[in-house]
Formats: sequence, C-alpha cells, structure tokens
Amino acid sequence: MGVQLQEVVAHLDDLLAYPGLKDASLNGLQIEAGDEVKRIALAVDAAQVTIDAAVEHDCDLLLVHHGLFWGSDQPLLGALGRRVGAAFRGGLSIYASHLPLDVHAEVGNNALLADALGAERERAFGDLGGVDIGTIGAFEKPLPLAELESRVAAAGCADQTVWRFGPDPVTNVAVLTGSGCSFLAEAVAAGAECFITGESRHSAYHEASEAGISCIFAGHYATEVFGVQALGRRLTAEFGVDTQWIEHPTGV
Repeated sequence: MGVQLQEVVAHLDDLLAYPGLKDASLNGLQIEAGDEVKRIALAVDAAQVTIDAAVEHDCDLLLVHHGLFWGSDQPLLGALGRRVGAAFRGGLSIYASHLPLDVHAEVGNNALLADALGAERERAFGDLGGVDIGTIGAFEKPLPLAELESRVAAAGCADQTVWRFGPDPVTNVAVLTGSGCSFLAEAVAAGAECFITGESRHSAYHEASEAGISCIFAGHYATEVFGVQALGRRLTAEFGVDTQWIEHPTGV
C-alpha cells in the first residue's frame, strides 16, 4: 500500500522550505507522472542512467539533489527530452532539492558531513545572496590532519585531493559540499584552518597557500550523497515506503 504523491511532496516542501535562498535549480516536484508512491528511488543526479534504474526497480518517485531543470525555461530536446520522456513512460515522478538540501540543519549535506567527521557545528559561513550556506565545525581536541583525511575517507569520500597549507593539528573545519571552492575566501575569513568541499580549481591553489589554510577536495558526488540518503530514511519513517538507493558516482 502506498501514499499519495502530493502527501510526500507536501512533506518535503515543508521540510526543505528555506525562504530567501537563491538557487538556479527548480526545487520541488519537477515531473508528476502518477498519483501514488509505493517505492522511492534516491540518487544524487537525475541522469538517464538513474532514471532508467529507478524505472527498472519499479519506483514511482525519484528523489535527487541535482534535478532536470536549471535557470530559465528549457526546451525538451536532446538529452533533457529523452530523460523527461523516459520518466513519463516509466510512470516516474521526479523531485529535486539542491541548495535547500545542502544547508538544512537536519538532513543537509554540509551538516551530515560535519557530523560524520566528529566536528561540532558552531556557525554558518559562505554568503550567497544574504544566506550563509556552509558550516564551521570545531573538534573537541586538535585533530592531526592525517586523521581528518582518514575520517573524510571513512565517511565515503576516499578519493581526495589534499592541499596541506594550514595548521596541523586542526582545531576546526569549514564544510561546503559539492562545488564550493568559490567560497574559500569566506572560509578563511571565518577563521577555518581546513576547508572541505567537493571540487578544486586552479586559482584556488595559490589562494589557499598564501592564506595558510589546508583544503580537502573529496569529490562533488561523494560529498553530496548524505542528504538524499537522509531524506530517504525520513520518508520511510514518515510514510512506511520502501526506498532504493541508486549509486552512480561520476568520479568528480
């Protein structure tokens, strides 16, 4: 026995509401392909491979971090058109939550990664249109950088690039998952000794070196699995529905 799609959507909309947060993503229900939800697929990306896998697993709803629609109106052509067509043919609705799922205090990527590292969340950083989207966490005792790297790997982010420019041991970290490298200066200004995000960029190397801050680039994909998985657990507890995690790392 399932639950009505609109009940699930209303629950997610209420949980993830974040007024004033500016986001290029069209957050919320992006495709409505049925009325009832018996099984929910969870994935980081709404790609052809994850849509096909969700349909194959007989799911009625795909919940993702990176959805189908960004910015202005998009014609349903090429890859986007094929993805949308496959979802409708398979009776698969799609719900996306991008920045709201990054910043959420309970099911957010940043919060959950900080918790997994054993850091006590103290304050936010990283202003985006008036909203701070990252988190600063402190360790109870100074932590050797090598141990921090091991904790990041144990959290599921084993493929790391590390710039060791800051203090060792480390007393605090700035966490901003995914493509957060542009907020490096804000992490420095917030007093962080190590910055953890998904991807690096060339110019940030010298910026980090000269500022004396270590950086751990742990993968865009790998740092953003936490939120959708947490949402899946919450929906199972709330509605009793089965969930199916679809693992498809991008190597980035």
